[in-house]
Amino acid sequence: MGSNLLASAARGWWVFLLYGLLALVFGAVTLLWPGRSVLALVLAFGVLSLADGIVSLLSIFRKDIALPNWLLILYALISIGFGVLAITQPAQMAEAMLWLLAIWLIIAGIARIVFAIQVRKLINGEWLLVLSGVLAMLLGVLFLANPGIGLITIAVWIAVGALIYGVLQLIVAFRLKRLRSAG
Repeated sequence: MGSNLLASAARGWWVFLLYGLLALVFGAVTLLWPGRSVLALVLAFGVLSLADGIVSLLSIFRKDIALPNWLLILYALISIGFGVLAITQPAQMAEAMLWLLAIWLIIAGIARIVFAIQVRKLINGEWLLVLSGVLAMLLGVLFLANPGIGLITIAVWIAVGALIYGVLQLIVAFRLKRLRSAG
């Protein structure tokens, strides 16, 4: 399983690159215009969540994915549910976004940490996946602990988190690309 998992992850380096670039653009725009970004923030997270959920759901049919199917399904369903609601009801979701986003971030963080633990002997730099998972979980816990935080504050925090996440995803993408080139 080890070499197959590594080969599969290396083939998908561009997914990490795409997520990283999208996160950087999203973070920069949100940080520059937090007041105008709240509705766009809900819609953007909806699109990202929907895409991530669909990819995760389709991943359960692959044999070379390191995450257990139950975790992929749970993560996929929550991501798809959040995405559909955010796209179809963005104004109403702006208020509920704090709670849903917190839960989604915690589950996403756990999934990344589980994946990093499973591939720790196969790749160098797995700590980057752990770090992105821990950051996602911390942001989720922060939102649950402080439900009275204003949407503009949330937009700024999310922008900073997206920028950090984007950089970490780019680092992982380039490391996986190097592995693919070397293999």
